[in-house]
Order: sequence, then C-alpha cells, then structure tokens
Amino acid sequence: MGGVEAPEPYDVHWFPNRWPSMPDDRCEVVLYHPDHNARLSRLPLTHVRKVVDLWAERSTGLGARDDVNYVLVFENHGAEVGATIAHPHGQIYAYPDVPAAPAHQFARLTAGHQLLEESEELTIVERDGWRAWVPSAPIHPYGLRIAPLAVRPDLPSLDDQERDGMASVMSEALARLEGVFDPPMPYMFWIHQRPFDGDSWPGAHMHVEVVGPHRSPGVMRYVAAAELGSGQYLNPVVPEDAAERLRAVKLGDAG
Repeated sequence: MGGVEAPEPYDVHWFPNRWPSMPDDRCEVVLYHPDHNARLSRLPLTHVRKVVDLWAERSTGLGARDDVNYVLVFENHGAEVGATIAHPHGQIYAYPDVPAAPAHQFARLTAGHQLLEESEELTIVERDGWRAWVPSAPIHPYGLRIAPLAVRPDLPSLDDQERDGMASVMSEALARLEGVFDPPMPYMFWIHQRPFDGDSWPGAHMHVEVVGPHRSPGVMRYVAAAELGSGQYLNPVVPEDAAERLRAVKLGDAG
C-alpha cells in the first residue's frame, strides 16, 4: 500500500487512526491486505487467519491499558455505510467504559438468554465449531450472527483451531452476503467480546454481528421514526427468506 502509516511491505498491519473519534490513541485502523482491491471475503483463509490473530493481539494490547474497559473490533464495508476508502480495512475502538449495547447483551446472556439459535431454517453455514445464522428477529434485512458453538468470552481466548474456524465461517458468511444482490451488498460488522474491566462477565459469549442493510438490489432499508420512537422494529425481509437466499448464493459467481 505504501504511505505514511504503512511505508513497508506487510501482510496485515495496524496503526493509530489519523482522524480519531476519541483521544488518547483509542482508535486504530487494521489493514487486512496490501492489495487495494482485495476483500476480506475473498482472501485466502490462511490470510484471514492473520487478520483474526491481529484482532486478538490488539484486543489484548488495548485491553491491558488501565484506561480501557472495552475493545470493539468493527468494519464499515462500502461507501453507503460510511467507508471513506476502498482499501480492505477495519477499525478498533478502545472505550474507557463498557458501552450499553454489549453490556445489555451480556447481561441477558447471564440471565439465561441463549445466543445460539437452534434452527436449520436460519442457519447459513456451520462447521469447524462455528455457526453463522440469521437471528429470528433481526432489525436489518440481512442481519447475521457468527459465533463459536462452545462459549468463548473474547478473541484472545480462541485457540489455533478456533481461530481457523472463525476465519473460514466468517469469510464464507460475508461472501454469501455480498452475493445476494447485484451490485454486491455493503455491510457492517462488529465483534462483541468480554469487557477488559476486570469483572468476570459470566454471560460473555463472543460473536460477530453483521448488518446487511439492503432490502432489494441497491435499495437501502432505512429505520423509520416509529421504530426509533418505539424501539420495535419492522424488518421488511422475513428471516427465513433471508437465510434461504444466503444459502442459495453460488460462491463461485458471487461478487
């Protein structure tokens, strides 16, 4: 790639964001690959594994700071969802406090709510100890979740085999999402993992939340005022239909 942040050849690389949303080096950029036209969904699995390893490494590094209690790995893929450059990359934010969304989600899991949903109709791909599926009540038309079948609290806790499984299942899930429509659907994802605040968080089950925002080819699904005002969302795509379309994507023809 070259440039100020990556002047030397690299496989994967991270650096502090030049235009951070928070001070004190809390915002980082993760470069997935030096090829400007590469995509995470199309990289060799051995290379995706390097990305997973870097996510885990930076989670450990940032989480060890006294002023960091939560580490969020995420990506906005596509101009429609806020990506300002096309180069394959994601970001990491390190928060001083645990944000409301993961705190609420892990509190529900501690109270007995199950993250994994046992439904063949909603499952997209399952192998190597991981599952990707459409949640039974997604807010967005093609929302997905990706999680290990065994409860693992955070990225650093994944062993070698589990990191390989994450790379494989996540890569296929994103490729299927991109292949549902032509032109390919943009997406966002974020990884919820155990906070680094020193508490035990027994309900923490790390997983990836993926948002596919198109309701039809090139048409965004916008959240309406009634939904934001009530907190009750009206997804225009039936989850079982979304899962069926995702399973039907021919990966060799996608994207």
